[in-house]
Amino acid sequence: MKAEVLAVGMQVRYSRTGTTGKVTRIEELQGRQFAELDTTGLLYRVDELNPAGASRQKEEKKAEKDLDRVRSERDFLETGFQDALSHTDQSCEGGG
Repeated sequence: MKAEVLAVGMQVRYSRTGTTGKVTRIEELQGRQFAELDTTGLLYRVDELNPAGASRQKEEKKAEKDLDRVRSERDFLETGFQDALSHTDQSCEGGG
């Protein structure tokens, strides 16, 4: 994230650990911009922070995709698997 976009009070996410929080202060140390988060009290490099809203949208899309996959697997079990079972005599031939 660009330092010009970042503001105190903004909700952000540190991408490496998933830590989220509001920016309480911004400062420059050794030529780099850092922001302090209220949830940890630690300083994070500004270029490693992302707006928290963007990650939420990605998580919602992933959850939606996962839900679609579960639905398709359930549909297969209800129809395709049952159809496959109907083509067997369902006897147990374990050998021996």
